[in-house]
Amino acid sequence: MAQSSATKVAWKLQDMVAHSSNVSSLVLGKSSSRLLATGGEDCRVNIWAVNKPNCIMSLTGHNTPVECVQFSSSEEQVVAGSQSGSLRVWDLEAAKILRTLTGHKANICSLDFHPFGEYLASGSMDTNIKLWDVRRKGCVFRYKGHTQAVRFLAFSPDGKWLASASDDSTIKLWDLTAGKMITEFTSHTSSVSIVQFHPNEYLLASGSADRYSVYFTLWDLEKFEMIGSSVGETGVVRCVLFSPDGSCLYSGSEDTLRVYGWEPDRCFDAVHVAWGKVADLAICNNQMIGVSYSQMNVSLHVVDLSRVKKSGSVIQGLIQDDKPLAVPTPKGTTLRRNYERTNTSCNRQKRSPSSEEERDEKESSAEITNPDDYREIFQPRNAISRTPPKTNEPFPAPLEDGECKLKAPTASSTPVLRVEPTVVVAVPRPPNSVVTASLAPPSGHVVPTSKLKPNSAVIPSTRNEPVGLNAGDFLPVSTSVASDEEALVQIRKGHDTMCVMLTSRHKNLDMVRIVWARNNIKATLDSAVSMNDLSIVVDVLNIINLKPSLWKLDTCSSILPQIEELLQSKYESYVQTGCTSLRLILKRFWPLISDTLTAPPSVGVDITREERHQKCKACYKQLKNLSNVVKLRAEQVGRHGSTFKELQLLMAPLDY
Repeated sequence: MAQSSATKVAWKLQDMVAHSSNVSSLVLGKSSSRLLATGGEDCRVNIWAVNKPNCIMSLTGHNTPVECVQFSSSEEQVVAGSQSGSLRVWDLEAAKILRTLTGHKANICSLDFHPFGEYLASGSMDTNIKLWDVRRKGCVFRYKGHTQAVRFLAFSPDGKWLASASDDSTIKLWDLTAGKMITEFTSHTSSVSIVQFHPNEYLLASGSADRYSVYFTLWDLEKFEMIGSSVGETGVVRCVLFSPDGSCLYSGSEDTLRVYGWEPDRCFDAVHVAWGKVADLAICNNQMIGVSYSQMNVSLHVVDLSRVKKSGSVIQGLIQDDKPLAVPTPKGTTLRRNYERTNTSCNRQKRSPSSEEERDEKESSAEITNPDDYREIFQPRNAISRTPPKTNEPFPAPLEDGECKLKAPTASSTPVLRVEPTVVVAVPRPPNSVVTASLAPPSGHVVPTSKLKPNSAVIPSTRNEPVGLNAGDFLPVSTSVASDEEALVQIRKGHDTMCVMLTSRHKNLDMVRIVWARNNIKATLDSAVSMNDLSIVVDVLNIINLKPSLWKLDTCSSILPQIEELLQSKYESYVQTGCTSLRLILKRFWPLISDTLTAPPSVGVDITREERHQKCKACYKQLKNLSNVVKLRAEQVGRHGSTFKELQLLMAPLDY
C-alpha cells in the first residue's frame, strides 16, 4: 500500500502553446517562481502565471524577434531585448511601456536588473555591455573587453559587481562604482553560457561546454581562483542555480537535474526529468520549477526537492560513493566573506511622460488578455501571489503508479478572504510579558483623507466585550449551566461564515509568522500589507514598535500609506499603533531624510547613494501627506488630541 501511494519525484506540470511562431527566449520570476515571461519570433513578450492555461498579458512594440527577457527583482517590470539591439521595459502593474532604450548595434543576448533599483545591464553580439538608468532613459556606462557575444550577465547580491560570460570563453568581473574590470577567469575552453553568484558567500558558478566534455566551475571571489569543477555531464549545462540557503548547487542539463557540493567537489544526486533542453530554473516551497521550449511550445516540470539528496552519501556519475565527507562547517560560519547588503530598494516615482515616451506608448502596448489573473497578480494592493516570496502553496505531486494526467490548471495560490484578523492591543505591559491578542470587530471601511468624517465615533481599546454583540443571545434559554463544549456547539450553529473567517485569519497570521521567522522585517511588513488587511498590519507594527531598532529606512516607504489609514481608523487601538509608529519613524529617520535631500549631488556613478536619495524622497512625500491627516485628527479626536499635537510638532519641519 505504501508503494502504491508514493508520489513522483519529478513530473510535468503544464504544456502550452506560448506564441504564434517559435519561442526564442523565456525566464521565470525568481522571487515568486510563479510568473513566466516568454519572448517569440512574433516580436511579442507574453506574461503567464505558472500552472494557469491562459496568457495574462501580451506586450508588443518590438519590430524584430525578441531574443532575451528578464524580470526585475520585484517582478513589477520586465525588459526584453530584440534582434535589432533595442530594449523595451514594461511596467506590469500599470500595464504599459515604461522605456525604450537604444544603443546596441546587434542582437541583445543577455539582460539583468540591478537588485536595488531601476538599473539594468545588457549584453550584445556587438561584444559591449551597457548599464542603463531606466528612470532617466539613458546609458550610464559601457564596459568593453569581450571579443565575442556576451551570453549571460548577473549582478552580485550586494549590487557592487557585474559578472559577464561570453562566447570568447572568458568570464569577466566588473566593479560598477569604479567602472572597470576587476578580474578575468580564463579556464574555460569554449563558450560560457551562464554565471550565477552564491546568495551569501563570495562564490561564482559558471557553466560551459567544449568539444569533449560539459562542466560547471566554481570560482572564489576573494582569491580569484577556481575552487571546483565537475566534468562529464551527459548534456550541455543550460542552467545553474544555488539553493536558497547556498548549501548546494543545482545543475540543469537535458533531461537531468544534478545536485553538487564543493570543497570537496561531489555530486549528491542525479534526477531524471523529462524536461528536454531546460532553459530556466526557480525554487519555491522546496520544489524546483524547470521550464523548456521547443518551437511554439513551452513545458513546465516540477521536482520535489524534499526527495532529492542534498548532503550525505555522494554520487560520482551514477556510482554510489560511501567515503566519509569532510566535517561540515559549524552552522552560522562560512569559509569566506559574505556580501554586505544595503537595503536600498526604492519605489518608482511617477513622472509626466515626455513626447518621446508618449510616442513609445502608442507604438507599444500591453494587451491584458486575462483581466482576473492580472488583477490578482499585478494590482499593487493585492500582490499576495508574489509578495512575500515562497508563500505559494506547493504543486501536488501525482502518484508514482498512475499516469500524470494534466487536470484543469488551478490557481497557484489560495485566495485570501478579506477578513479582520486578530489585533495586538498596544497597551502598556510589564517587562518580559507575553503579547496577547483580542478579537476586534470588522473595520472594512477605512475613511479616506478627503472624506474624513468630523464626528466619527471612536471605539475604545479597553472594551472587554464585542461592540453590539451579546454572547448570551447565541445560547438557548435554560436554567442549567452549559458546559464549555455545549456552549461552543451552540455558538457555532448557523455561523459557518464566521468559522471560515477565523480560519482564514489564522492562516494569514501564520503566513506572516513564517516570513518573520526568516528575520526579514521588510518582507514581514510587505507580507502584512499585501493582505490588504489593517489588522494584520497592526499586529506586526505593535511587535516592531516594542523594539525601535527593528525599524529601517527601507520599511518606511511601504508602511507609511498604511499608517495614514490607521490614523483615520475608528478603532482606538489602530490610532494608537499608527501614532506610535509615526513617532518612531520621525525621531529615527527625519534627520537622515533631511540631510540626504539637501546634500549636494555626487560625482560619478554611486548607485547606493542614488537609491537612498530616491527612497528618502518617497518618504518625504508620504510624510507630507501624513502631516495633513495629523492636523485634521488633532482637531477631531479629543481623547488623542495631545498625541496628535505632539506629532504636529515633530512634523513641523516638513512645512519648510
